Parts: sequence; C-alpha cells; structure tokens
Amino acid sequence: MSDLINPTKEQFAAFQTLPDEGPIHMLNLVRLREHAVYEDGRKASGADAYKAYARESGPVFERLGGRQHWIGRFDCVLIGPEDERWDLVFIAEYPNPAAFAAMIRDPEYREAVKHRTAAVVESRLIRLKPLQGGKGFGDAL
Repeated sequence: MSDLINPTKEQFAAFQTLPDEGPIHMLNLVRLREHAVYEDGRKASGADAYKAYARESGPVFERLGGRQHWIGRFDCVLIGPEDERWDLVFIAEYPNPAAFAAMIRDPEYREAVKHRTAAVVESRLIRLKPLQGGKGFGDAL
C-alpha cells in the first residue's frame, strides 16, 4: 500500500516525467488526525499541527510563486465511499512543475513537513493541468 500522507519516491519520479511547462494546479484532499502524532512525542491537535505546517511552509510556497487558487468546505459524498470525508479541500497553483519540485526540496519546507506528517491521517494530492473552461458543460474536453 502506498503512503497516504507524503508522496513516495516513485510517485514523485512520475510527477517529474510529465511536461514541465506552464502553471499546474494541485488538488489537495486532507483528513486530519484528532491528535497529531509527532515523533518527539509533543502534543497538539491535528488541526494545530497542520496550521504550524501552513505557517512554516507558507513563505517558501509564496517565494516560489505558489498561491491558493481555490478552497472549499467538504459537505458530503454523492458518488464514492459514503464514509469518506475530508477536513481540507483546496487547489494550490504553481507557476510550473519546477516550482513545486523546488518547494519539496527546499530545506525550510522539509523542516515544516514534520507538522504535516504529524497532522494528516490520509490525503490525496492530484496534479492537474489547468484548461480554459467553455460556456457549456464539457466544452474543455
């Protein structure tokens, strides 16, 4: 089973084989732990640990041209597992895939990731190529 918190080496390698031009969107689905699980045993809620991750990684994200493109509140699943739920749902935009890769490798970001790892019980991170929408449903297909 793959890691459901951080990308595996194989997943990151596959990410890097895709075209490296133009902006990308990263769909983030995050389920938080009630209580964060830190390797050093410190105590915090999952929400507080994720806030620490956001606070510490945010400057790197912004420096590399990232921005939060969209955020929404999860309400319910209409198609899919009925017990599925996400505490955070958002789309992050990067100017190009290289900016995302640079963030992952940045020492300041790598230090901040300990909070995300402690906070998250399960997540999805899905790379998307932005398309221009049309007037009608399915016009961008």
